[in-house]
Amino acid sequence: MRQAIMVLAALAAVGAAAASDVSAPLPGWMAGAWEQTASENRWADEYWTPPRGGIMIGAARIGKGERLGIFEHTRIVRKADGTLAFFAQPFGRPAAEFPMVAAGERMIEFANPAHDYPQRIRYWREGDRLKARISLMDGSKAEDWDYGPPGSGG
Repeated sequence: MRQAIMVLAALAAVGAAAASDVSAPLPGWMAGAWEQTASENRWADEYWTPPRGGIMIGAARIGKGERLGIFEHTRIVRKADGTLAFFAQPFGRPAAEFPMVAAGERMIEFANPAHDYPQRIRYWREGDRLKARISLMDGSKAEDWDYGPPGSGG
């Protein structure tokens, strides 16, 4: 019972934070093709369309060598109430919704404490790099990505 109350309180806080900034623009600074290469022939890439019609459409792939490990369809949408939400569909599964909880000039964060993993999704820019982090609500189990433009050795 106590855990259910804590989850409901966290959901209420996320909803209040997201509803507090209905004027946040879609994050056009994320638009483009992004790639990351890592040791052991591992790679990741992510693609985002420019904002248009209240939506940005994204796709991501992660793999090793010529082998695909994960693919995901994503979107950031301006909902009817004016708030922004991130929707993720790994492997084409039904979409999970993450309401926006924070935004800045070149940063945006989404959260859904009721989701198993991730519960937080954050994107930000550092120069010509697109950074991403997913984690649990408390920041644990974080995974980071550091994307660059294609061909940059990202």
